[in-house]
Amino acid sequence: MMIDFKKYIGIDPDVRFGKPILKGTRISVYDVLAWMAEGMSVQEIIHDFPELEEEQIKACLAYAAEKENKLRVV
Repeated sequence: MMIDFKKYIGIDPDVRFGKPILKGTRISVYDVLAWMAEGMSVQEIIHDFPELEEEQIKACLAYAAEKENKLRVV
């Protein structure tokens, strides 16, 4: 079962220009996904950003999966 990303991710128009962020941080979902795309592991991200937890990183992946699932190509 996929993690409930809504527990970890929020959108605030006053933070990071309204991009989806990890609640309680200024770290965007895009940041996490970009780090992973560059080859960083979950543990490397947590090492660099100790305020993050593995569940938050998984929530970013779940968020991206949900967005991709709703994407429609016309």
